[in-house]
Amino acid sequence: MTTIRISGMSCGHCTGSVTKALNAIPGISNVQVSLSPGQASFDAAPEVDLKAVVQTIRDLGFEAEL
Repeated sequence: MTTIRISGMSCGHCTGSVTKALNAIPGISNVQVSLSPGQASFDAAPEVDLKAVVQTIRDLGFEAEL
């Protein structure tokens, strides 16, 4: 399981947006996003570019890092 730290999420809509975006990436499954402690965990196939995943979260307006 891969975990990315996310800051800037403040509500259920924020976690829903991140969850939807991650579920749309081919090769990612079992997505779990939490407001506290501010992270997303998921299973990623070997071909998934984790830097691109981080950028996807940043494109939503949140700070993210591996």
